[in-house]
Order: sequence, then C-alpha cells, then structure tokens
Amino acid sequence: MSGAGAAFEAATGDGPPLPGPGADPAAAERRANEVRVAYEGLLQIRRLTNIGGGDPRAVPAPWERNQPVRAVALALEAAGIPPSALDAEGQRVRTGYRAGPGERPGQVRVEWLGPPGSGAAQEEDTALAGCARALERLGWEALLYRGPRRRRHLEVEPIPAPG
Repeated sequence: MSGAGAAFEAATGDGPPLPGPGADPAAAERRANEVRVAYEGLLQIRRLTNIGGGDPRAVPAPWERNQPVRAVALALEAAGIPPSALDAEGQRVRTGYRAGPGERPGQVRVEWLGPPGSGAAQEEDTALAGCARALERLGWEALLYRGPRRRRHLEVEPIPAPG
C-alpha cells in the first residue's frame, strides 16, 4: 500500500495484506481512492494513445504492454477482485489473485492462491473465470490452463493493437 509521498503500486498478490473488510475504514477508503485514481489515469492514457479507431478503452495502451504485470494487477484490483497477500515471513495469508510474469515476454500469469487449507484450489475455476471476464473487457486475452498438480491459471496477453 502506498503511503504519503509514495508512488501507487497495484497489488500483484505477492505483497502485504491490503486494507479490506474489517480493516481501518479510513485506510480501506484511502486504498479504494488510490485504485480509482490510478484506473482512471489508465483509461485516460488509453484515450490519448489509442487513436487507431474503435473504443480506445478496449485496447491496452503502450504503457500497459511495457508493464503488463502492473497493468493486469491494476485491472483486477479496480474490478474489485481481491489480491492474495503474504506476511513478513513470505507465507500466504489471504486468498485472491496473484499476477506475475508469464513464460513469454509481455505475458502475465494469473493464479488464484490462498493460505494452506483456505479452499483456494476449490475456488479457482470460478475465481479465474471472473478474472478473465474483467480482463477481457479491457482488451486482454486470458486463456485458462491446467498446470502442475492440476492447478489452473490464466495466461494473459494484450490483444493486438489496431493498425
């Protein structure tokens, strides 16, 4: 979470827990406002840079293509999908999405993870489908794959830019 003077960082699911239900209401509201402002800024960048015709909000901007993990994480957080989180020892303490680099440049891997015994594995089909819908509305192609131990994940890439 960003503090006074700190740059906003979208939650990738590998950071500390963000304020949420049951947290300090002021901190939760501050984070929600930060996410809203960052997302509105992203849409403004799209309007200014995607001039090839059609809805500029439906195609990722060059900034997003250069920083896909940050862009995907922002899109998911702005859609109200909860990020996973780690404690100070690196143990997973919250169930939610985790966005990280994919196997190829420009690709993002989105997983649904949680603490041991959280039931994240049973939720992943439904949760990842929700992640895919949120991303596809914003011009990201999200394909569902089954990986090791039969766990599913999304491989996410920006749709090709028009032109």
